[in-house]
Amino acid sequence: MPDDAPLADDPLDARQFEIVVRRLADALAYGQESSPFLGAGIEYVQSRLYQNGDPVKFIDWRVTGRTGRFHVKEYEAPRQMPVYLLVDTSASMRVGTCSPNKYAWAVRIAGGLALAAVEHMNPVGIMSVGDCGLHHTPSLSRGSIMQWLHQLRKGSSGGGTSLGRKVRELIPRVEQRCLFVVISDLHDPDGVAAIKRMAQDHDCMVLHLEDPAERGALKAGFFRGVEAETGKSFVTHGHRQFPGNGDGNQLAQAGISYLHLPIDQPVVSSLRHFMKNRAGSARRG
Repeated sequence: MPDDAPLADDPLDARQFEIVVRRLADALAYGQESSPFLGAGIEYVQSRLYQNGDPVKFIDWRVTGRTGRFHVKEYEAPRQMPVYLLVDTSASMRVGTCSPNKYAWAVRIAGGLALAAVEHMNPVGIMSVGDCGLHHTPSLSRGSIMQWLHQLRKGSSGGGTSLGRKVRELIPRVEQRCLFVVISDLHDPDGVAAIKRMAQDHDCMVLHLEDPAERGALKAGFFRGVEAETGKSFVTHGHRQFPGNGDGNQLAQAGISYLHLPIDQPVVSSLRHFMKNRAGSARRG
């Protein structure tokens, strides 16, 4: 049973966290007939008359409205396209000016996406990108996924970002085509190149979390800081932009779904709009 105490990165306790994650999953799924996870879901075959015991969620409301009699949708066996959530656990994810910080948002987003994917019959795996060492292979068990999320919340972080190395290590070990979702601040210089290599064999999505300090949005003059992953001190000012602003263009040019998520702006609505557009693109494709 997870400890109910709030964590340093997230003001929510365990129960509040689970509620927030489930609500996020519902928000991502609301109003979407198509799955935002490409290759996901179960293949629709036909509609037939409703029989006692049929799940209400399978009612085909369009056919029901047209015929005046309840019909339910029938499906083929699931096309289980696994989803891997790669969560950046490096030190830079826990340093910033907002609460919740980038890392807390990353875990929340991972949870919402995981539960939404399972709802579409996609098994979900979670892997930490950093020194945390968490790696769970895809599963359809909501209970297991929630345990993994609590492990991420409590996991230690530190050291430099290993996004590029972890991605390159994972590529040859995954034979089946997957959807990889990278949730990171993209501080690793090798990260974008590794993701582009992964996209040659898999579907990829990148959610780029950014603290306002990283885009020069601090209302401050000169100040002294310490780089979280190297320990090096530096002097800068509140309007300085940090590297990484061109990553989105590189990823988009490689055909990778990319979303820039400043954490001082409405994260959930931006993510929902992004996933809705992705589902629409999959349906048209």
